[in-house]
Amino acid sequence: MSATDTSEPNRRDFLYVATAMAGAVGAGAVAWPFIDQMRPDASTLAASSIEVDVSSLTPGMSLTVKWRGKPVFIRNRTPEEIKAAQEVPLAELKDPVARNANIAADAQATDIDRTAGKDKENWLVMVGVCTHLGCVPLGQQGDFGGWFCPCHGSHYDTAGRIRKGPAPENLHIPTFQFISDSTIRVG
Repeated sequence: MSATDTSEPNRRDFLYVATAMAGAVGAGAVAWPFIDQMRPDASTLAASSIEVDVSSLTPGMSLTVKWRGKPVFIRNRTPEEIKAAQEVPLAELKDPVARNANIAADAQATDIDRTAGKDKENWLVMVGVCTHLGCVPLGQQGDFGGWFCPCHGSHYDTAGRIRKGPAPENLHIPTFQFISDSTIRVG
């Protein structure tokens, strides 16, 4: 028999293929329950969006709500906090990306791109989870008057941008919109 000879499939070849197929189907049947349990449960899916009344938040006040199992910080910033955030040169930012789900993914981390927009620039809505290891930062603390994560020392400014410490990214901004002058829908 030479290297160019081809042989017809025989019974042994069929048994190899059939055994491999049975093994693949068996592996899939065993793996499916583990894969299926990773889907979110019905209560999580039901809480895909929440509506928050912010009419009682005067400038300088914050509110923390729970959305998809995570804290969300809603802050009505003071004119001083807005001014402090606007004066930060973008070159000084550790993370130059806005991380705002409401605008382009590559938008710069300017103060306006971290807020609810030009007509509601005082409103800041952020997922309250430190981007270093998932801790919950404390509000209106730290070196920049924004948020401070005491676990590992990450400091965020009044626009939720990382300025100092081990956190690699700005606090993330979820999808949100004002559905009235006093109600925000998150999600």
